[in-house]
Amino acid sequence: MKRTGKSRFGGRAYTYLIMLFLYAPIIVLVVFSFNAANSRAVWTGFTLKWYKELLADSGIMSSFYTTLAVSALSAAIATAAGTVAAVGFFNMRRRWRAPLLYVNNIPLINADIITGVGMCLLFVSLGSVLKFRLGFCTLLIAHITFNIPYVVLSVTPKLRQLDENLVDAAQDLGCTWFRAFRRVIIPEIMPGIVNGAMIAFTMSIDDFVISYFTAGSSVMTLSMKVFSMTRKRVSPKINALSSLLFAAVLLMLLVINIRELRQDERRKKL
Repeated sequence: MKRTGKSRFGGRAYTYLIMLFLYAPIIVLVVFSFNAANSRAVWTGFTLKWYKELLADSGIMSSFYTTLAVSALSAAIATAAGTVAAVGFFNMRRRWRAPLLYVNNIPLINADIITGVGMCLLFVSLGSVLKFRLGFCTLLIAHITFNIPYVVLSVTPKLRQLDENLVDAAQDLGCTWFRAFRRVIIPEIMPGIVNGAMIAFTMSIDDFVISYFTAGSSVMTLSMKVFSMTRKRVSPKINALSSLLFAAVLLMLLVINIRELRQDERRKKL
């Protein structure tokens, strides 16, 4: 059936309304992060005062550095572990691979609060025996744990596209398995590895629930800092902070999409 002009217009209007409904709160937040007055309803003029105060706030900057350190370390470790796990799953027999992949997907569909409470109980139980407390290390372990499944899901499709004859040919020419893995497999699946690392980094920055239950009282991430600020009087600095986080995530998504478009163009040229 051919679509009429009215149906096309109605479909586009509905799409635009949905997009407006989703992004209107973010647009308002970004606009009022430049508002000169300490108001969330009345616009009095343009200013960068709240961004300057944000950068001068030692508490916020400390939580930002903590978040950046946890996100970078967890993304790096989870990317390495997830890549090795994906290769291991791929080389397994089907009857073993399928159930293990289902287990890998459980953290993705599991509620964050269940994961957070479970890890909190685990760390507290182990801490009473091994004499350690909740802090940066437990927070890092928790982030690595929930990031690994995302890396596995990003790398696995690239492994399925890999020509197994390339590895056999490399070994026939004298390469050890590790050298063939480093020189042949890694370059072929590198797009999946990079995408998995970006997703892991983004998920770590965005996480609040699991961090809240595993960080303890000595460490505070950026999301936890924002939550503590909102429990008091909401400061316009939160608008500025949220705008910067939105810009960072948007930039990350643009990088991922541009990479995928370039990869598609290269495949078409081959």
